[in-house]
Order: sequence, then C-alpha cells, then structure tokens
Amino acid sequence: MSTVLVIGAGGVSSVCVHKMAMNTEIFSDIHLASRTKRKCDAIAESVKAHTGNDVATYEIDAEEVPAMVNLISKIQPSLVVNLALPYQDLPIMDACLEAGVSYLDTANYEPKDEAKFEYKWQWAYHDRFKDAGLMALLGSGFDPGVTSVFTMWLKKHKLKTIRTLDILDCNGGDHGQHFATNFNPEINIREVTAPARHWENGEWVETPAMQVKTEFDFEAVGPKNAYLMYHEELESLAKFNPEIERARFWMTFGDAYITHLTVLQNVGMTRIDPVKYQGKEIIPLQFLAAVLPKPETLGETTKGNTNIGCIATGEALDGSGEKTFYIKNICSHEAAYKETGNQAVSYTTGVPAMIGSAMMVQGIWSGDGVFNMEEMDPDPFMEMLNQHGLPWTVEELDGPVSF
Repeated sequence: MSTVLVIGAGGVSSVCVHKMAMNTEIFSDIHLASRTKRKCDAIAESVKAHTGNDVATYEIDAEEVPAMVNLISKIQPSLVVNLALPYQDLPIMDACLEAGVSYLDTANYEPKDEAKFEYKWQWAYHDRFKDAGLMALLGSGFDPGVTSVFTMWLKKHKLKTIRTLDILDCNGGDHGQHFATNFNPEINIREVTAPARHWENGEWVETPAMQVKTEFDFEAVGPKNAYLMYHEELESLAKFNPEIERARFWMTFGDAYITHLTVLQNVGMTRIDPVKYQGKEIIPLQFLAAVLPKPETLGETTKGNTNIGCIATGEALDGSGEKTFYIKNICSHEAAYKETGNQAVSYTTGVPAMIGSAMMVQGIWSGDGVFNMEEMDPDPFMEMLNQHGLPWTVEELDGPVSF
C-alpha cells in the first residue's frame, strides 16, 4: 500500500482520485492539491460519497518549487501524480528531484509562450532522475498513454515490426453546448490550432492545421470526419520504433466545432501572446478558456461514446506475411459519469493515470530515470484496463486501411 500526492483538480484528476479510492489495497493514503483548494474539496466530497474513503486536500501553486518541496516533504508520498497543466511539468519534476520522490504525468511539457509539444525538455531530466534513483513516467493518459501501450502490445503479440500506424481518437458524445471543449480549453485549442505533423520515412511532414481529413466509421458512434493532427505520442512511438515508415494521429470534430473555432481564430481569440485591455495585459486564449464551460461540468449532460484506438500494419509475428490489426476501447459517457461524476474524455485519461500509478507504486514497472510508456511491459497495464473500466478489443482487418 502506498501514499500518493495528486496535483491538479480538473476532470482527469477527479477520475483518477475516484479510481484510486476504489483501490485502497494499492493506494492507502490519497492526497490532492491544486491552486484552488475548493476544487480539491469538491473532489474529496464526491469521492467520499462514491466510495466512503477520505482524501486530504491542500492549496498549492505547482510552479512554486520550494512550496511544492515543502508539501511533498510533509506528506512523504511514494509518488507524485502530475495532473496539472503541461506548463507545470518541469517545476513539479524539479520539486520531485529535490524532495526525493518519483513522478508521473499524462501530457508532455510545453512552454507557455509557444504551442509546441515536445519531449526534449523532459527527456533531458533522465540522468538527474537516474542519479537520484528515482523514476519519472511520462504520458500515462489515453493518448498519449494507452495508445502507446496498445501499439507495443501489438508489437509484442501480433507484429514483428510495424510499418504504418494510425491512431484514431473519436469523441462521439454530445454535451448539448454550442461550443465547449472536453478537456482543458486552453490546451485543447492550442493543440488543435497548431500545424499538423506526422512521421513519414524518417522525418516530420508538416501540413496546415485542420486541412487534412478523412471519414471513418467508428463502432458505437458512426461515420465521423477525422482530422490529421500532431500528438505527442507520435514522437515517442517513432523514437522507440525506428522501423515505422509512417505514423499519424487523427481526431474527430463536428462541423459546428470547426465553425466556432474558425471564427474565434479569425477574431484573434485563440492568440497566446498578451494584448493590452484597459491598461492590463491579458492573453486572449486564457480569457476565452475562462468564459467557456468547464470540462468537469459537462459530465451530467454528455451522452454517447468515445472510440479510441490504433490501426497497425506490419510483418506478422508468426511469419505469415503482412497483417493489419485494429485495437481499440469504446467508453460510454453515461457510464463514466455514473461511476465517477465525470464524462468519458476525463475518464479515459484519468483511469490510465491511476493504472500507471499502480504500476509504479507496486513495482510492476520500475527503473531509474525518465521513461515513456513504450519502454514498459504492456501486458500488466492492458490487464488492468480490462479490470478497471476501459476494456479493449483487437481484430485483424482484411488489409491496410486507406486514409
């Protein structure tokens, strides 16, 4: 049994803490901290109502390293679970190093002043964590996270090598809002409006944002337009699977979302550089995020399913030639809300954060240094997905899928 400290109090954190409290044989003491303590208190109250278990709460600015070190030293956790904003990854890693505790997150670092998702800043911490005898696990969400584990499971059990990989992320849910994002609005919009990139023949190929799309018929959702985007697991998948000729990431968006986003871009509301307003500097995207519905409030009204998976083509492990496999999870928004009070987009990230934490605190996944999900044995993680609300299926397709 282990003591854990979770940083952040959004929808993903709520799901993760609920699921930890449902597994007290693994997580004996759960502590939750964020900049706004009342959000932590609300999660703790929900956890108490759902599970009967207590969660201790704290107020902390995750970018204040000395304060983080003091909090970690007070709690003495075996793991810090970073479910805050990606801007805060590095200061939390610094605090973990100073306090002597291992680290886990769900999204890679990006600077505040540039929408640039890269692992290089966190990979640079490898030697420091190794020398300290600590482990840092990066990207234990769904994408990145489960999609990386899906890929490595296929490579372990079905394919000797992977030639092409397509990750498909479909949210078929309807939240009843004119315009809302299903996870942090600021991060979501920065991600969507950034240029698309995919890996092909040993290099990155860049295309304008939201310009390349395909239609795909998603089980339990139906036909949806999926847009080519850049997503951080492409970088780690390409690094740890150098034989991949092409790796792409696709995400679905409805026409209404695209229309709203286009208008907001055209009027400057997605800018991340400061502008003067009534003598004060504001960042338009942060102001927009403040007026949009909070993702954690959408659970009760969201209906439908998510469908997220990977289609991989490569040389079959049994020597029978080239084969294509499709591995995926389908998650119900209604079921996620009933269990944790959150919609499925938060659920599909929060559950893998709990599972990755369980892998670490139980010593099932271990090592000194900074690691990505692709470097770990996929089997125990995949087993826990089936046990804790994210069951997966795998099927062989007739051949490669044309996009």
